[in-house]
Amino acid sequence: MRFYATLPPGLERISAKEIEGFGGKITEVRKGRVFFEGDLRLMAKLNYGARTLERIMVLLAVERFESLDDIYRIVRGIDFSWIRPDQSFAIRPLRVGEHDFTSLDVGRVAGQAVIDGYMESRGVRLKVDLDEPDVIIRVDVIFDEVYVGIDTTGDEALHRRGYRVYDHPAPLNPAIASALVMLSGWKEDEVLIDPMCGSGTILIEAGMIGRNVPPQKLREDFAFTKVFGRELLEEVKGDFVERDVDLTLVGVERFRKHLKGGRMNSRKAGVYVEFVQGDATRLCLREGDVAITNPPYGLRIARKGVIEDLYEGFLRELKGIVDRVVVITAEMRVLKEKALELGYEIAEELWVKYGGLDTKVFVLKP
Repeated sequence: MRFYATLPPGLERISAKEIEGFGGKITEVRKGRVFFEGDLRLMAKLNYGARTLERIMVLLAVERFESLDDIYRIVRGIDFSWIRPDQSFAIRPLRVGEHDFTSLDVGRVAGQAVIDGYMESRGVRLKVDLDEPDVIIRVDVIFDEVYVGIDTTGDEALHRRGYRVYDHPAPLNPAIASALVMLSGWKEDEVLIDPMCGSGTILIEAGMIGRNVPPQKLREDFAFTKVFGRELLEEVKGDFVERDVDLTLVGVERFRKHLKGGRMNSRKAGVYVEFVQGDATRLCLREGDVAITNPPYGLRIARKGVIEDLYEGFLRELKGIVDRVVVITAEMRVLKEKALELGYEIAEELWVKYGGLDTKVFVLKP
């Protein structure tokens, strides 16, 4: 079967490697999407266990188009007769680029195409349910191409892990956090530090990786269970065996309320993190191996000078403690300038779309 996964743009190489690790065969990589081949078991395993993906679709069609009539024709040509007459469906449209129509128009035209095709093949008008459909059909219009797929994940994307009891005002996407851990090369016997840990997302994701805790362990259902049966989900759960290992995960945070929230989140995730109240520019830590952090950006701090002092301060402190540092920031110029001034080697730079923000990931070596 053909599939494609969506993910935060910029993580394609990391996500493709993760899919291959599960047994998928990569066929193409595009911005924010990885196309691959595999079977239904692979699809279920990725939904339950992949850490850097956001949504997984069965690929039904990908074609160039010029008008809404073309979109109708493409969707109309897909066989949806496998949907049971008692089931409902919904179109979830997405539109990127300049067009003379809206995403609502895409949803309307694609929905009519599904209804017309089903009526012809089975003589029944298929029900539409926009709130709780049995089958979710994704129709993504990306510039001059249209992608049609069956959403196997559901409306709640995979980056929503279920452990976030406390919401930090500027939370990091857990899929990106996991990618940072993978990019760092952190191993379970190494000390991992986050000097500005917020509510602990990076450390919690690292702990789940180290202990092999499935990222969707707290999730009860996926869209694919309504199409392919819940037995498939229960079957793949047995492929994940958690490890009982001691991990040293240290989070430093200035604000007490975030530390309290981080402890709540880590308990929910089943991961122990040592949370310490402190200042990232005056770390009272003597040892470590890896540091990964998502520091404040200029959007959250009014004065530019504060950012410069903060970045210089935490990089100076970490230089005598760890062997490598991974930082994601929208203040890429400041980070790069301060890192080079302090004698860091920039091993890698990676552009990543973080929500609607352009950021860059830096892998630094003192």
